[in-house]
Amino acid sequence: MPLPPHHPSPLPTPDETAAAPAAARTASAAEADAAAELQRSAAQRASLSPFGPLSVPVFRMLWITWLTANTCMWMNDVAAAWLMTTLTTSPVLVALVQTASTLPVFLLGLPSGALADILDRRRYFIATQFWVAAVALVLCVAILAGGMTAHLLLLLTFANGIGLAMRWPVFAAIVPELVSREQLPAALALNGVAMNASRIIGPLLAGAIIASAGSAWVFVLNALLSVIAGFIIMRWKRAPSPNPLGRERLSSAMRVGVQFVRESPRMRAVLWRIAVFFLHATALLALLPLVARDLDGGGAGTFTLLLASMGAGAIVAALFLPRLRQAMARETLVGRGALLQAAATAVVAVAPNVYVAVPAMVVGGAAWITTANSLTVSAQMALPNWVRARGMSIYQMALMGATAAGAALWGQVASMTSVHASLLIAAVTGAAGMLLVQRAAVDRSLEEDLSPSTAFKTPQAATTPQAGLRLVVSIEYFIDPARAAEFRAVMQESRRARLRQGALSWALQHDISDPRRYVERVVDESWTEHLRRFGRATASDVSLRDRKFAFHTGENPPVVSRYVVEGE
Repeated sequence: MPLPPHHPSPLPTPDETAAAPAAARTASAAEADAAAELQRSAAQRASLSPFGPLSVPVFRMLWITWLTANTCMWMNDVAAAWLMTTLTTSPVLVALVQTASTLPVFLLGLPSGALADILDRRRYFIATQFWVAAVALVLCVAILAGGMTAHLLLLLTFANGIGLAMRWPVFAAIVPELVSREQLPAALALNGVAMNASRIIGPLLAGAIIASAGSAWVFVLNALLSVIAGFIIMRWKRAPSPNPLGRERLSSAMRVGVQFVRESPRMRAVLWRIAVFFLHATALLALLPLVARDLDGGGAGTFTLLLASMGAGAIVAALFLPRLRQAMARETLVGRGALLQAAATAVVAVAPNVYVAVPAMVVGGAAWITTANSLTVSAQMALPNWVRARGMSIYQMALMGATAAGAALWGQVASMTSVHASLLIAAVTGAAGMLLVQRAAVDRSLEEDLSPSTAFKTPQAATTPQAGLRLVVSIEYFIDPARAAEFRAVMQESRRARLRQGALSWALQHDISDPRRYVERVVDESWTEHLRRFGRATASDVSLRDRKFAFHTGENPPVVSRYVVEGE
């Protein structure tokens, strides 16, 4: 049965909202303009400062937590990778340590991101820390009991990766809540600094502990630090903001997250780049234990030195990223960073000693963070807050899926040829692949204003529709036939916007008896899911609505009708 039509209020005309003539501006208006200019200048200075976000107390506290958490991750990965070389000589099993640690993010990233969007992010973040601590304790017990095998190590590394899969999307969604939009690139670069500082601290701690006390004590310290990080997060007093429509169902939240990314040209372009880059760049990390062992005097210390060199290069590059972003577009940074990383991999492949390998690792680390940070910023800027964790989880799935596949691929290539040949092939194909994807997956769309908007009034129903029934919305337009092609092009943007918001389907119908009449038809999963779309509206959606309505030639605004689907 039809529900009462909803008629959007006419938008104010430019004349209705125009400011007073410039000649009549008052002194107070001029002062306000001067104050606004000072604020803009301050915001620009903050965006250029690589340490600006650390002035925000909550960000500073959670950044320290992130540094601690990633130190634990690197301690675990280094200890597991080196432990595997003592359990087996198979290049495939050694490389699979990297696969086991990253594959859970590919498998569980989407449900984890959906949970981070619909549950309390603070509690969810805390839970991830204690999960990692529990896995570290099990690893410790297995080693001390003498029961560790190569396959058990892979299993427990996979379990530790589950904690990473749970943790990353929620932290990625939290950061934009803590800093301004201008400071977001610097905040993400600081996250990269934390990751790469932990790449130095973690291996150094792990190497020292392995050499002096044994691998088991690395996992003991890992568990202790994870528990401390969990208690630090508990100090964060984030006020939850429950949705008046209740929590989304997990299956629906996952569907909407996938739809948003699929219908976003900007996100698709980012995913292509991140997949190609990490599929090839991971060869260096996955095979690094074997590279270190083959160098003159190679051992655990050499492995630690190479990892630390890569981390040091990344930290130095992160300090210069704000200036690099001012000098080059993000797409240029991605392309040049990927080429530089491939060149560093090739040098490491043929390096005869640490004196050649260490500088190459420094350059590789700088190129790595330049490329990864640029892609992360692009992804964050393409996502509104309501779907941020889901979008970033899909981004992380692409990253970790490519990393897991790359580790297995280059490990297999190394077993068929040699470690050095595998790295050289990865370098050449990585450079060629990025050049190809930069040309093929070009994001030509302008950046949208994704700030939330309340311009759309929530519709009211005479009676609340029965739960579980689909809802059909129709919007009737009368268009000048001479402008039909323009109108259809804009309506394709409307299709993408509706599906990104969570609609099940979209169609544009043309009346064959009246060439002026078009009907936009949108199907929602339920009345509740239809109402959720109003809460997801952005300033860009309002602008799109204005552009659609500008084609309408009727005296009244387009007529909106809503129906529930019965009798299916």
